[in-house]
Order: sequence, then C-alpha cells, then structure tokens
Amino acid sequence: MTSRRRFFFSPANALLVPLLPNAASANPKLFPYSELEQRIARKDFRGIGKDMLPTPCMIVDLDLFDKNLTTMADFAKSAPILLRPHVKVHKSVDVAKRQIARGAIGVTAATIAEAELMFNNGIQGVLWTKQPASINNLQRAIALTKRDPSFLFVVDDFDVLVNVEEAAAAAKVKCRIVVSVFAGLTRQGIANGKPALELAQKVHLSRHTVFEGYMAYSGGASHTKGWEARRKKSAEDLAGVQETVQLSKQAGLPVKIVSGGSTGTYNMDHELGLTELECGSYVFMDSLYRKVGGRTDDSVYSDFDTALSILTTVDSKQHTGQATTDYGNKAMAQLTDQVKGRPWLQVDKQGAEYGLLKWKDGGNEIKVGDRLEIYCSNLDMSTNCYDRYYVAKGNNIVDVWPIMGRAGAAQR
Repeated sequence: MTSRRRFFFSPANALLVPLLPNAASANPKLFPYSELEQRIARKDFRGIGKDMLPTPCMIVDLDLFDKNLTTMADFAKSAPILLRPHVKVHKSVDVAKRQIARGAIGVTAATIAEAELMFNNGIQGVLWTKQPASINNLQRAIALTKRDPSFLFVVDDFDVLVNVEEAAAAAKVKCRIVVSVFAGLTRQGIANGKPALELAQKVHLSRHTVFEGYMAYSGGASHTKGWEARRKKSAEDLAGVQETVQLSKQAGLPVKIVSGGSTGTYNMDHELGLTELECGSYVFMDSLYRKVGGRTDDSVYSDFDTALSILTTVDSKQHTGQATTDYGNKAMAQLTDQVKGRPWLQVDKQGAEYGLLKWKDGGNEIKVGDRLEIYCSNLDMSTNCYDRYYVAKGNNIVDVWPIMGRAGAAQR
C-alpha cells in the first residue's frame, strides 16, 4: 500500500501539498510562501514561527528591544538630556515611532532619503547630519523645509551656506541650520573657535536661515574600549565645541542645540556640554559594540542587550569541522560576528551566497537544515542589506517592520 508520505512527495503529487484545504491550520509549516506573504501583508501572524521564514533574515527580539528603549529613555530623563536618536542604524519608521513614544524629541538622519521617509510617515524634528552639497540634496532639503518647519540640517562650509540662502530665498522659506564642528573625526566639521563662530554668525545674519546651534559628533570615542578611556576621549573631542559655545554666547548668539553623542558615550556626554544625544545602536546592539566595555565591566558592554540577530540555515555539511550556511557576503557576514548561544562556533565567509561555520570542538551537533541566529558586527551595514525585520517573542513572529529604500538604493 502506498504510504501517505510517499503519495504526497512522489513527483506526480509534489504540488498537491500547498493546495490541500486547511493545510495551514493542520500544519502551519505546509502553507505556501505566497500565503505567508499575504498573511504578513494583513498582519496575521498566527502560527508563524522562525522555522517558516526565508533566510538569511533579520530577527528582532521584541522583549529585549523594548528593554533597550526603556533603558535609554529612563536615562535621558534622569540625566537630564534630550534624545534625538539616529535612524541610520535601523532605517525603520516602526522603530522611530517607538522611540518617539518613549520621549525622543525627533530623530537624526544620515541621508536626505531617511529624512524624507521619517517626515512622510508623520515624524517631525528630523536633524539631517550631512550638508546639502549637491543640487539634488539642496533642492530636496529646501522642499522638505517647506513642508516641515521642524526639519533641521547641518552646514560646515561658507559656500554651501550661500547656496542654501539663495535656494531658500527663491522658495521663500527659512532653513533651520545647525553648524557642524570638528569633534575628532576628519570626515566633516568646521574648526572650532573663530571659524565656527564666524559661520554661525553668517547663518544668524542671513535672511533665510535660522541658527539653531552646533553638532559635534565624537565618533572616535564611541568605540574606545573601556569606560574611563572612552570618557577621556569624548572629553577631548568635545572640548572644542564647548569653547565654541562659550564664544557664541559671549557674542550674543542664541545656542539652542548642542547635538552629538553615541551609544558608547550616552552616559557621559551630558556632562560634557551636549544638550541632546544622537545615539542609535542601543536599540539593537551588535557584536562590536559589546566589546567596548561598560562603566562597571571593561570586558563587556551590558547596558543594552543584543536584540537583533540574523537567522541563517545550515545548507551543507560535507567536511569535518565546518558547515555551510546561506549567510554569505551579500548578507554582510563578518569574521567578527558571533553565533547566538554557541560561542564555540566561528563565523567565516565562502562567497556571495555562502557563509561558513567552523569549529574545533563542540560543533558536531550541527545538522543540515538547522536554523541558527548570528549577532552581526555592524548594524548600519547589515540593515542596509535587508528589507524587513521579523519581530519575535520567543519563537513566534508577532510583527514585521519594513526597512526603507527597497524601491531602489537605500541611499537614493
């Protein structure tokens, strides 16, 4: 007699399984991928577990994520310091709205596209941290200013300011400007002291720009290992902006904002002259940030939990001491990634679509088809490769949050 298993999976009947009535209710693993997408679209997550997801994909642990947001929000209130968290880490409206709900005054964006995405979804108080040096970016910054009076962006160059003033005059708008000053990173920021003051005065005196304050991002301090060493580095990097603020006040300039900071320095920069924090990685954390050490433990940074992981499938295991996964170069696999719950496994790369797990001891339990979660090394780079977050409570998927930019390049 033909067995049920042989009947379903014989070549002639291989396509019958997805079409069986009530297949999804009888066994959630059997409903087809097309139905999975339909259910996600209508927010019906009943019976959807991690084992049903396409891999590699991003998983957010909702409980740890909420805990991270609460920890940062509580600190900001107690410090006190304002919070304008950076969205370049998550590129997600859903995440940003949850940050706003916990008291953030707005968000910080690295690209004009991120700024547009946030405003188009009801989020105000966006600070764009790159000056509009190109015609495309300038026109979009002016257009966004016209639609959103709360929008701010930075300048660090007199010529760019002239272009902004001319474009703003033509559009009959006033742009809210934050002057970007040097804070240890050579990628942007006018010199502190007299150069910064003169640019700020020019902004203040221009008819179509409003001077709001300064931005001083000490990126070099954020990953300095050891809390005391990190505080020393941050203090050195922010000394210049403190001098600039003092000169500005003496000159009668209204300095409303001194923006900067990072997840690594969030609990020290309120003492170093900042009025608001731009930190972003705290929402998810990554394997590199965990190594910088915390205030009470230099070996691990435990203020925030690792709430995001990459779910991957073991595709092959034909060689001793290693297994192939689908977490490869295109998925942003890095040698510094870590396997959740299995520290004896080492992450490696094999190609565009192929990842590698290696072990000397303790890896023989790995089987083909196993699902493993991996903590990525750099959140900014990894989230740029994916189109959504699968939000989980335990093994159950309870929501899906889109990641921006998937109609084209994320930087478009």
